[in-house]
Order: sequence, then structure tokens, then C-alpha cells
Amino acid sequence: MQFNRGDKDDQFLLNLYKRLLYPRMVEEKMLKLLRQGRIGKWFSGIGQEAIAVGSTLAMQGDEYILPMHRNLGVFTSRDIPLKKLMAQWQGKLTGFTKGRDRSFHFGTQDYKIIGMISHLGPQMALADGIALADVLANKQKATLVYTGEGATSEGDFHEAVNVAAVWNLPVIFLIENNGYGLSTPKSEQFRCKNLVDKAIGYGIEGRQIDGNNILEVYDTIHQLASEIRKDPRPILLECLTFRMRGHEEASGTKYVPQELFDEWEKKDPLSNYESYLIEQGILTSDVVTDIKIQIKKEIELEVEEAFDEPEPEANSIYEEADMYFPYEQKIIEPNQSSTEKRYLDAITDGLDLAMQKYPNMVLMGQDIADYGGAFKITDRFTAKYGKERVRNTPICESAIVGAGLGLSINGYKAVVEMQFADFVTVGFNQIVNNLAKTHYRWGEKADVVVRMPTGAGTGAGPFHSQSNEAWFTKTPGLKVVYPAFPEDAKGLLLAAIEDPNPVLYFEHKYLYRSLSAPIPDGYYTTEIGKANTLTDGNKFAIITYGLGVHWALDYIKNNPHCGAALIDLRTLQPWDKVAVAAAVKSTGKVLILHEDTLTNGFGAEISAWIGEHCFQYLDAPVLRCASLDTAIPMNKVLEDDFLAKARLSETIDKLLKY
Repeated sequence: MQFNRGDKDDQFLLNLYKRLLYPRMVEEKMLKLLRQGRIGKWFSGIGQEAIAVGSTLAMQGDEYILPMHRNLGVFTSRDIPLKKLMAQWQGKLTGFTKGRDRSFHFGTQDYKIIGMISHLGPQMALADGIALADVLANKQKATLVYTGEGATSEGDFHEAVNVAAVWNLPVIFLIENNGYGLSTPKSEQFRCKNLVDKAIGYGIEGRQIDGNNILEVYDTIHQLASEIRKDPRPILLECLTFRMRGHEEASGTKYVPQELFDEWEKKDPLSNYESYLIEQGILTSDVVTDIKIQIKKEIELEVEEAFDEPEPEANSIYEEADMYFPYEQKIIEPNQSSTEKRYLDAITDGLDLAMQKYPNMVLMGQDIADYGGAFKITDRFTAKYGKERVRNTPICESAIVGAGLGLSINGYKAVVEMQFADFVTVGFNQIVNNLAKTHYRWGEKADVVVRMPTGAGTGAGPFHSQSNEAWFTKTPGLKVVYPAFPEDAKGLLLAAIEDPNPVLYFEHKYLYRSLSAPIPDGYYTTEIGKANTLTDGNKFAIITYGLGVHWALDYIKNNPHCGAALIDLRTLQPWDKVAVAAAVKSTGKVLILHEDTLTNGFGAEISAWIGEHCFQYLDAPVLRCASLDTAIPMNKVLEDDFLAKARLSETIDKLLKY
């Protein structure tokens, strides 16, 4: 192994050695503890330390790094105390996740490290958002994100690299190519000879280096980061290395040929660098021994102290509350003056006012810039706010949701438009596993609103008409709003944008141009979690939301003496249990109406809650009126029969007969 010290002095080279040695010795301690049964799991990075240590030291201390689970050297090189890390690994209260998540599945703003989730790949999109925030703020910063060779097969890899390329984002995508994804060799992972060749397809620069040569790693990252700070652009960097232990210790290494171990043992990053320093007269065997003795003492002390750290206490109230970033909504009352506007225009008005109030807010979505979006909601926004803040995106929902979280982490607000709510499936993982769980896991907000044009009634068929709100109402950490009227569409959108928690904002496509009403002028907000009682009645209650509200209003208009109390939920998570309970108590009969399919629709949750908490007030079973348990057909005759409205009258008749 050839080392090139360049202009580095002896002290720098010696410090690099200590930084490289430290995580190796920590790992050796962890393996002993594992054999002793004092810890339960360990993902070893032995043999790969030069990448983590060299790259981290090459970055500026306030630049974000997004590592993987084999990058202990990132955390130690950022000087996180081992006691704190050990508390995290042991699930202690004083760990970064308070016992809620494992190993390196955490982030920390104090050290500018954003940890991974178990789904390989999503962290790369976060790096895009973090870098975008720096570019928008005119900060000359670089972002470093790791991935393994196996995860380069993930769609998240493709999407994140492509977005960074299209947007010229200063991100270094570092591939640790250690030859195996758990037990699957690279020959079964991809056909290209070198992963760095993938850079060609994205039109970006690619480099391949010896990941076991710490000076080569340091010099390469230092050079690349310096360049892209001044000239923002992404780089794909393949670091060749080898994993000398199992994927995690329990998996073993029997699937790896012995000759590979023999070959790579000769390339060990620590022993080779140590020999080089001894040859250079910077180290001696005695000095090495002294350094190891001192490090061992530090490790032993901090590890044992961490074992004595307190365990978290079971507290369901605290756990549930901690799913969300602490936030108390302050309602901004609407003005007396109003203007007649369509449902669609109310959303446009809300976005416009929010863009004025929050200069750190970014809109992202397909075709939303000059074209104005598929439904023209952001028409003329680029002329007013520029393409930096109103951003057309490639067709990559997962990367854009992830970039929204990255923007939030780095001080921005993000509003992401799904062109149709149906397309959210492609970004599902980022929403339910990243946005929803980030605060619970390590206390960071996820200040992202995902706009969801939803619903049927336009003959758009199975892939443009679904009502998929129930996919998200069961996911802790998300808030879900669903306005039925233009005034609420504006007020709830502004409330969602103000809220630092992730909010899914469902807006019904059928209502865009078919519904108009006087909308209060200026900026105001509607309370999230507060239902609206639209009509009073004592014979039965209809609990609904979205287009179901208008179906119910039509029924009441055609049956003026039906005695229906109509509750528009407006928010589905959290939903207004007080208003629902009051409606049950005052009527004794309840119909839950929604556009979604019957089985496991959100109405099932409301029905179950009423049965559990309001049973004594019921004079009849809770009935649900929902759409058929089929996909949504395109033909109008079939679509009309599919929708819940087709069965509303007969369901009400059935309820009233009890």
C-alpha cells in the first residue's frame, strides 16, 4: 500500500493514526462484550475504518454527514463521547434515542450526524435536502452521505443521485464497496464492473479509490469537498474495501472464501498505516504500546460507566406525546372581509401567503414551476418566488419526500406535492418510516407538508382516484387533514405549514373547480384536530369528511325534516373525539360516511371507538356507509355505483328503523 503524505506534518499523521486506532479498539471491546453476553448485537466495521475516519476528518465540523451502521469512525472522529455512544447501543435513557432505536439509527444536530434507518437508501435523499438548504442559504458547504454497494440497487440510490445531478447539489455519495450485501456477493448484486461507472449515467463525476488507504481517503474527500463548496455539484465516490467480520456477528462469515480474507488481511488499513508511520520514524513500537494502553483505559472506563446509566421507564403517555415535536397551535382568526373563491383558489391563496410569511419555505413537485402544476394550483408562482423555491422535480416521489426532510433538518420548511395522491405509494417509505418516526427516535422535527390531490368523481380510474387516507391515519407521528370547504382548505393548509410536524394534506380533486364560497381575505389558520358541526339534529348523526360532507348535505337538503346532525371531521389525525361523543349522546344513532372503501377505512376506527367509549348512549348499532371493496372503476356508471353515495339513502333508512 502506497501512502503519500504530501505536505502533512508529523503531528497530523500521528493524530490520524490515533483516530484510526480508536474505533478499532472500541470494536475489539464490543466483540469481547458480545462473547460475554453483555451486549446483544454488533455490526462490525473492522477493516473499513479508514473510510469513516478519513472522510469525516476531511469534512468541516459543521457539515452534515449521513453514515451507515458500519461507520463507528464517523461518530468517534466527531468526538462523540464513547459513554454516550455506549448508552445508545445499550438502549439506555441517556442514549440519543432514549432506548427507542438501536446502534447507529439516530441523528444529532450537535455533531451534525444524521443516522440511517434500516431501509437502505433513504438517507441519500435526506442529503439532497440538506445540501439544497445550504445552496438556498448561500452557504458554501458540502454534504457527505454513505451507502453500501448493495444499496446501489435500491431505487432510493437512483432517485437521490439523479436529483442531486439535476439540481447541482454539493453532495458526495460515498459507496463503501466491501464486496458483500450480508451474504450476497457483488457478482449477484450488479453487472457493472465498477460501481463508479454508474456516475456516467447521471452525467456526474465519479472517482474510485482505495478505501483502506486513509491518506488517499482523506486527500480525496478534502479535495472534492473543497471543490463542490465553491462549485456545487454531486460526486459519486467508490471506496474499495472489505468487511472482515460478518454482516453482524450472528451471521458469521462462512459464505466468504478464505482466500479473500487472506488477501484483504494484507490490506488492513490500520496495520499498514502503522507500519508506514514506523518506517517514517513518526512512531515506534513503544509509542504504539503506550497509545494503546491509554486508549484501552479510556474505553474501559467509559464502557463500564455506560452500563450504570439509567434504563428508560415505561410511560405510555410520555411515549405517545413524544411521537410529535412539541407544538401548541395558536389560532389566527380570519378577517371579516372575504372574496368568492373556488376550492382550488383557496389552496393557491394559502400557499401564496405561506410563501410570503416563510422565506425559508420550498415547494417541490412534478410540473409545479412554469407549468403551474397538473391542476394549476401554483400557476405564476415562479414569476413571484423563482424556481429556487418553486422547484420542478424529476419523477421520483421517494427522493423528493426525503429531500423535504433534509430541508427541514437544515432549517427549511418543505411542501411536497404529489401529482395525485395515488402516486404516494412510491414515496411511502419516506413518509411512514422517516417523516413519521424521526422525532420519536431522536427528537428532530420533520417540518414537511405533503399535499395529496385525492378522490373520485372525475372518471380517472384505479390509479388517479383512490382515497388512501387510512394508510396514514394508523401511522403514529403523522398528522392528517382533509378539508371539505374552501375556507377550511386555506385555513388548514396554513395551519399544516405552520406545524413543525409532518402533515398529510388531502385535497379533493372533484371539489377543485366545482365548489366556490366566500373565503376570508388575508392570513388565518383553522384548528387542526377540531371538527365542525354543520347541522344540528336529534334523530341521528352523520360523521364524515371530504366529499362525504357534500353527499350528506345533499341528502339533508332533499330530506329537510330528517333530523340529522352533521359532523365534518376536517382532521383525521388527531380526530375530534369530543365532537363525535357529543353527537352520539345527543342522537343515539350514528352513521359514518366516507369515500374510501369499507373494509379498514377510517370509519372503522371511529366506529370501534364509539362502541368502546359511547356504547351506553347508542340506540342502534353504528353503521358505516362507504365505497365498495373494489378498485375504483373509470366508467361513470361503474364509478357512481362504486361510491358510497349510491348507498347513502338506504343506509340511513336502515339506521332509522332501529
